[in-house]
Amino acid sequence: MSTESITEPDAAPAPQSEGKSFVRHAKLIGSLTLVSRIIGLAREVVAGHYLGTGLVASAFTVAFTIPNLFRKLFGEGALSAAFIPLYAQAVKAEEGSGFRVPGSKQERPASLNPEPRTLNRTSASDFAVASVNLLCLILLGLTILGEFSLFLWARLDPGMRPDRLLTFRLTAIMLPYVLLICGTAFLGAILQVHRRFAAPAAAPILLNVCHIVVVFVGARILHLRHGTDPALVVGLQTRLAYWLAVFVLVAGVLQLCVLLPGLRAVGFRFRPVLHFWTPTVRKMLRLTLPVALGAGVLQLSVLLDKALSVALMAGPGRDGKWIDHFTFFGHVVRYPMELGAPARLNVAQFLYQFPLGVFAIALATAIFPGLSADALDHDKGRFKGVLRDGIEATLWESIPASLGLILVRVPAVRLLFLHGQIGPHDADLISQSVLYYSGAIWAFSLLQILNRAYYAMHDTLTPLLMSVLNIMLNLVIEIPLLWWLGEAGMAVGTLASFAIQAVLTVWLLDRRVGGLGLGRIAVPVVKMCFATAVMGGACIVVQHAPGYPHGATRLTWLLQVIVLMTVGAATYFAACAVLGVQTLQQLFPRPGRKPGV
Repeated sequence: MSTESITEPDAAPAPQSEGKSFVRHAKLIGSLTLVSRIIGLAREVVAGHYLGTGLVASAFTVAFTIPNLFRKLFGEGALSAAFIPLYAQAVKAEEGSGFRVPGSKQERPASLNPEPRTLNRTSASDFAVASVNLLCLILLGLTILGEFSLFLWARLDPGMRPDRLLTFRLTAIMLPYVLLICGTAFLGAILQVHRRFAAPAAAPILLNVCHIVVVFVGARILHLRHGTDPALVVGLQTRLAYWLAVFVLVAGVLQLCVLLPGLRAVGFRFRPVLHFWTPTVRKMLRLTLPVALGAGVLQLSVLLDKALSVALMAGPGRDGKWIDHFTFFGHVVRYPMELGAPARLNVAQFLYQFPLGVFAIALATAIFPGLSADALDHDKGRFKGVLRDGIEATLWESIPASLGLILVRVPAVRLLFLHGQIGPHDADLISQSVLYYSGAIWAFSLLQILNRAYYAMHDTLTPLLMSVLNIMLNLVIEIPLLWWLGEAGMAVGTLASFAIQAVLTVWLLDRRVGGLGLGRIAVPVVKMCFATAVMGGACIVVQHAPGYPHGATRLTWLLQVIVLMTVGAATYFAACAVLGVQTLQQLFPRPGRKPGV
């Protein structure tokens, strides 16, 4: 990353600790997230082996999606996006005015602050406590309302198909997880403002470990194995899914407990706040509403995809007869997706989201508090510089990740999932969806940074409008394609809608701040694209070279993945070094050399 791409010509250079600290934090978050994702990948492999992609796996996938939608909407979405800028600015103001913020590394010198004072009743700490209490009230009300709605819906439809009835029951069990996981995500946001990223990034590991243990041990207890009578397998899988749903709640409690030591260290204490309707909280809610609508629209898109995959999937009826068509205004229409589509799409989405969580979301999480603290400064030079660095670093990883996953998708899917209850046909369908999802990695990664820049500036309307555009494009594109490409049509809709949204969001943000100076990173980005093309060419040459492993064994697929990943990574790193892409030096500085600003 070039030096001139960091600061405005008429702005003072950002301090090194501010300008590049997000890279160090992103490495920490990315490392922990990598561990979590690897264990999460093991979770998907174990679940696929014993639950497959059939009726039970699809029901659990959809049911588990619902509390996670609320997590993204409230815990990591609307409230966090509105809370972090306000809380970060409150903490920064108190540090600058002489207050001593517990856990802060930026305390005033003793000569300037001889008698550190605790925060008063209108402090950042009280604001955080009031916000948490408000979140708990909202989530508790939504959980009660959701449980009642599920019970009522099931009672009003006694002829519901077995897969949909199981989905309702599993959702009812896991719905209280909303309160636990959203609370964990929101409390993690408090720690992030205090530059404590380790515990929030490590918390998901507990869920993945718990999931693996329950599935593996439960399958052994139930004697669930491949080759058993299909009817018996479904019954055993159903019981295992109920056990897993209960232990999701246990994992939620454990994730919450992991954050408690860090919260105590920064001075946060759970306590009842009767008068939490403060001006700051009201401002947060005003900012939250457009973000909630925007996040809600985006999560509605995810939920619609899940609903469509269930509603347009062939499957057994309540009487056991196979249903492969439906009637639409007097016309017989075949179901475009096969049984198990929700579970297969979930696996494909996990694979393309793997690099997102390891780097893009980690980088966006690390950069957000700094952007929030600087966004409202009169001189936006540092804000623009750090944002450009974030964009450049994100594209450096996401562009080759998009092509790389396309190249390794077939052997990777077969290696990881072609066993147990998942057959060759399922693996082929997953690979086809991964092909299109992979092309969206760069766009989704870029949006992680761009949306946080808008939120840091208290502009929550633009991301809302972009989310509305996203869902409209997604549905318009994917629904007709379902009858042509099957479930992979959903992946095409995701690719097209996110690509268009990313380009428009960059253009609008550039106009909003009076120019981001994107010309300064144009040359590095072009070099990244060229290096990615060289990487792709090298991998294709290797695939046709003598000695490249061929066959249909697990060892062959493993060797193919290793060869392609090694050649691809080595070629990309070498090409970036030859082309002088300095992002490489910023992310991986030489020993004894400090990353420049």
